[in-house]
Amino acid sequence: TSHPLAAQAGLHILRQGGNAIDAAIATAATLTVVEPTSNGLGGDAFAIVWVDGQMHGLNSSGPAPRGLTVDAVRAQGHTEMPAYGWLPVTVPGIPGAWAALHRRFGRLPFRQVLEPAILYAREGFPVSPVAGYFWSRAVRVYDARLPEPLRSEWFRVFAPEGRAPRPGEMWKSVDHAHTLEVIAESHAEAFYKGEIAEHIERFALETGGLIRKEDLAAFEPAWVQPLSVRYRGYDVWELPPNGQGLVALMALRILEGYDLRDREDVETVHRQVEAMKLAFADGRAHITDPRRMRVSPEALLSDEHIASRRALISHEALDPAAGPPLRGGTVYLAAADGEGNMVSYIQSNYMGFGSGVVIPGTGIALQNRGHTFSLDEQHVNVLEPGKRTYHTIIPGFLTRDGQPVGPFGVMGGFMQPQGHLQVVSNLIDFGLNPQAALDAPRWQWMEGKRLVVEPGFPIHVAQALARRGHQVEVALDGGSFGRGEIIVRSADGVLAGATEPRTDGQVAAW
Repeated sequence: TSHPLAAQAGLHILRQGGNAIDAAIATAATLTVVEPTSNGLGGDAFAIVWVDGQMHGLNSSGPAPRGLTVDAVRAQGHTEMPAYGWLPVTVPGIPGAWAALHRRFGRLPFRQVLEPAILYAREGFPVSPVAGYFWSRAVRVYDARLPEPLRSEWFRVFAPEGRAPRPGEMWKSVDHAHTLEVIAESHAEAFYKGEIAEHIERFALETGGLIRKEDLAAFEPAWVQPLSVRYRGYDVWELPPNGQGLVALMALRILEGYDLRDREDVETVHRQVEAMKLAFADGRAHITDPRRMRVSPEALLSDEHIASRRALISHEALDPAAGPPLRGGTVYLAAADGEGNMVSYIQSNYMGFGSGVVIPGTGIALQNRGHTFSLDEQHVNVLEPGKRTYHTIIPGFLTRDGQPVGPFGVMGGFMQPQGHLQVVSNLIDFGLNPQAALDAPRWQWMEGKRLVVEPGFPIHVAQALARRGHQVEVALDGGSFGRGEIIVRSADGVLAGATEPRTDGQVAAW
């Protein structure tokens, strides 16, 4: 995981007799406490689970409330969906994801699985370096963007001294601990149909929010069939829309038409970038709630469509029609056990702490996932009550010859499909071990012909890309190149874990 305490929480549950699903839930719950800069109880979640030789997909993203309409947003003076405040708030899916995973696959009691998270929330923990950095950035953002009384509650919970906690300082949230206990005792029912739902509705009514208890009570996570494409003998799995995993699959299919021989060759990187651009253009035009899509995922992955997109790639950088980048705020984790169970899991509040709305007395920071909706009635992802929006967070999984290779993921908004493509290519095309696949310097396409690379990216390749028309920049501030985790199972059953050098990650093994 991206945080040592969360990794240790999952390991603790394994050693108590839990399976990989129990461990993943414990880890996810702990991450809402120790890394609130990227996720919380008010966010969404997705998972791919391998159990007893079968793959299962879980989409636990919440829809727009019934009162959230294009007219309601425009009536408040907006011409596009805002990023902060009540308007971008959609129904949270994270507690429902934990309950659904546990109900179907868990072994230990739900309360026992959530106990490590409850302990850290109540007793406190030292803030880690990367979380501390993003926490300090968030304080500046929410101080400037939030109206009262939303600002006061956010600062009371997350910056009680008027500033972010510094790396190494202790931080705790007793309100968060109590909410986790209520979730644990009710198997998340109280979040959607009990006292927590009442808290959310009360604050919404008092401060102009549109979400109601009926919206929460109507929510159910959806079990879905994952999508896959064949890539050089492996099957790469993603969840179907409304997530953007389809973008990664389209890009890989385009890329498979080329012979990639050298990872640090301009032809390799150029083709990867161009494939990614074309896939994003399709994704932003077509991905939304699957019930509202006008083009099927199968059509977008068809031989004919992929060939037509590949034919657009030339020697020079393309400028395909696609939207601007989406910022992220996400945690990803991978879990596996000795029984063969494996979990690829991701959850997020989006854009850091999310909307900035914190429900008093609960520690719940609500997501702003509705920010990705369009207000253009002609756009496929136009805002509608009860609709799930285009979603950035995506878990990945690899299999070969019907057997699991393992879960992988790269968090970070718009970077996620780009991270998936680069990590999969590193593993499969160039034979890097899992840790080397994560360590390798990355590029990130932003929009148009703009391409940002990490400081360690080979300078000769960057210069060659510039000569092809790419507007190359080096991210001297560190940038946001995603944060990944991988578990790979070898043919003889050995598990190899890798964690991201760009965060406070840890591989915890027993």
